[in-house]
Amino acid sequence: MANLKIKKGDTVVILAGKEKGKTGEVLECFPKESKVTVKGLNMIVKHNKPRSAQDKGGIVRLEGKLDISNVMVICPNCNKATRVEMEIAGDKKVRKCKKCGAVLDSKKVVKAQKKDDKKKSDVKEVKAKKTTSQKEKSEAKETKSKTTEKKAKSTVSKKSTVKSEA
Repeated sequence: MANLKIKKGDTVVILAGKEKGKTGEVLECFPKESKVTVKGLNMIVKHNKPRSAQDKGGIVRLEGKLDISNVMVICPNCNKATRVEMEIAGDKKVRKCKKCGAVLDSKKVVKAQKKDDKKKSDVKEVKAKKTTSQKEKSEAKETKSKTTEKKAKSTVSKKSTVKSEA
C-alpha cells in the first residue's frame, strides 16, 4: 500500500500516455493500486449487458485509472506542476509545494489555525472579562461611596437650612 501525496480534489497534469499534457481534477484515489482517476481524462468505453428485463444495456463512457507516477500535482499558488513535500505544522501533516513553498492543504491548515486562534482568543476574552469585571466592581464601589457621600451632604445641608429657618 502506497502513501499517496495526491488527494481527491487536487488539480493534476498528466505526464505520460495518450492524454499527456492535459490537466484535470482528481475524482478518486486508489492507494492500494497506486492509481487515480481524473475528471474527463483517460476515458474508456464499457459495454454493459442487460442482466434482467428491466435493465438497459448499452455503451458507457467512464474515466479510467491512471498510475500515480504519470500525474503531478499543480500548485494553486504558482500554477506549476510540482513535487509534493510533507511537513509537520503544529500537530498536523501538511503537503507543500517544492517550488514555491505554498501549502496545498490550505483548507485543513486554515481550519486548524482558526481553532487555535479561537482557543487563544477565548482564553484572552476570559482573562479580559475577569479584569474588566474586577475594574467594574471597584468602579461600582467608588460610585456607590460617592453617591452615599453626596446623599449624606445633601441631607446635612437640608437639615441645616431647616434649622436656620426655624
